[in-house]
Amino acid sequence: MVAGETRVIALPEWHPMAVHFPLALTVTGALALSAARVAAPERRGATLAVVGTWNLCLGAVGALFALGTGLAAVTSLELAPAARAAVGLHVKWAIFTSAALVLLAVWRGAGVDPDSRPSRAFLVILWAVTAALIVTAYQGGQNVYRYGVGTAQGAELGALRPQGDGHELERV
Repeated sequence: MVAGETRVIALPEWHPMAVHFPLALTVTGALALSAARVAAPERRGATLAVVGTWNLCLGAVGALFALGTGLAAVTSLELAPAARAAVGLHVKWAIFTSAALVLLAVWRGAGVDPDSRPSRAFLVILWAVTAALIVTAYQGGQNVYRYGVGTAQGAELGALRPQGDGHELERV
């Protein structure tokens, strides 16, 4: 790149940057809403509920953006069979968790007063979806670190083959 030249970042390249926001916002939202459930409403409970609601809603929007950038990135990849299977599983989890987060955000953001205490049922579902989001993130990390997806090494995955139990790759 020449000095003074501007470069627009392609949509697939946004995915590594975008994935961290929904994770952080959703976990923070789940923690704040859980604290709002146990805190006295007249003290900090209402504030925690509003903070948790906003974090959850922003996390859902971030998850949709991360999903979009991830799907855009997948279309440009040529992967070895083992890596393709791992990425396919990651995409399925990402679609599920994004849809679940959007539904929870609508339930909390539009369905109830933002400063009200969340119900136990809502929190149980929220923590289950948060756990699913963490699993999705772990799978994405494994795609990068185990299979080299999205890295310079990943561009050469056609020259790699599974080794041993199929979880490690070696050069052909």
